[in-house]
Amino acid sequence: MEFENLLTLIDKVASTDLTDFSIDNGDFKISMKRKQKEVVVTTVPEGMLAQQAITQVPVAAASVQASPNDTIPDGNTVKAPLVGTFYNAASPENPAFVKVGDTVKKGQTLGIIEAMKLMNEIESEFDGVVEAILIENEQMVEYGQPLFVIR
Repeated sequence: MEFENLLTLIDKVASTDLTDFSIDNGDFKISMKRKQKEVVVTTVPEGMLAQQAITQVPVAAASVQASPNDTIPDGNTVKAPLVGTFYNAASPENPAFVKVGDTVKKGQTLGIIEAMKLMNEIESEFDGVVEAILIENEQMVEYGQPLFVIR
């Protein structure tokens, strides 16, 4: 197969949701697979500001939305500095970095956000007590999404 034809083939496969593809032409073999990306839709209940209540709903899952009564408790809010996957512990067998009611110091690790295979520690910007944890373990987070309330 000519190099130009191979590049054209790769471009065509990249623009699809193909999950398996193979060509066997004697000593020349090509096999391609492509995973389907998980789509997350972010919704904001009517009448609420994006900073007050954000619910992420995977498209394939049952639809669950925050009610207008869901509000963030008063206090200092720690927000996500980047988009990624939130983890509440360093590994599944370790305990969570913090729980509601824990006293934290400025600079203490509250959780981790994985982005592009890099683990980014989320540190407390405040001294105080964890009033609320607004994110579930292994949930996708958006930039600026409230994660913790510290009072």
